[in-house]
Amino acid sequence: MPSSSNEKAWFVYILRCADNTLYTGITTDVDKRIQQHNGSDKKGAKYTRCRQPVRLVYQESSESRSDASKREYTIKSLKKLEKEYLVDVYQVI
Repeated sequence: MPSSSNEKAWFVYILRCADNTLYTGITTDVDKRIQQHNGSDKKGAKYTRCRQPVRLVYQESSESRSDASKREYTIKSLKKLEKEYLVDVYQVI
């Protein structure tokens, strides 16, 4: 969790898109971010705009934005089969 009460918790999340691809990102508000990805406004990622609807399939918390970004990079570096394993085995939803 964050080290001070003023810091927000950061989360790494994986979304499953309508075309069965996986999208990984970071945020401080997972629910709001999913709404953005699903078109509630123009702040969703370009990748997910044409792959809606998306649904949350995995999330984990991080100590800081830096840690979340590092973990995001690690997950994005995985092969799709490895990401599917992460989602299937370590799913926290």
